[in-house]
Amino acid sequence: MESQDLRNVGLKVTLPRLKILDMLESDNARHLSAEEIYRRLLDSGEEIGLATVYRVLTQFEAAGLVIRHHFEDGHAVFELDRGHHHDHIVCVRCGKVDEFEDEVIERRQRDKAKELGYRLIEHRLIMYGDCQRRDCPHLHRRDAGG
Repeated sequence: MESQDLRNVGLKVTLPRLKILDMLESDNARHLSAEEIYRRLLDSGEEIGLATVYRVLTQFEAAGLVIRHHFEDGHAVFELDRGHHHDHIVCVRCGKVDEFEDEVIERRQRDKAKELGYRLIEHRLIMYGDCQRRDCPHLHRRDAGG
């Protein structure tokens, strides 16, 4: 996404918008909260306030550039709307979010909607689990009984 994309959705190109857009585009930043974006901006030496981050994310959401998710505890995270459907699985311990696509699951959801007499317009599937990753900060506590 570029500055022209901001103009195309009716947003003026500003430094905070560009910085936040760049952050959301980075490969390791798929699902970020406003607070995480704010901390990363501070860590990189940017002086952009938390209120500005919230305002920009709300503007991006209204313009269709980002999708807001509430995965756990009502905690909102944002990801760029890349135009393709995918589902999510969230670790209930560390909060890690993975995306996946599965045509069998998609077909079953469409079939179920049709069977119940619905025309499916939109849907979201979020699964919750325990990630079992070796790098999960909670794995060692589980092994130690905590």
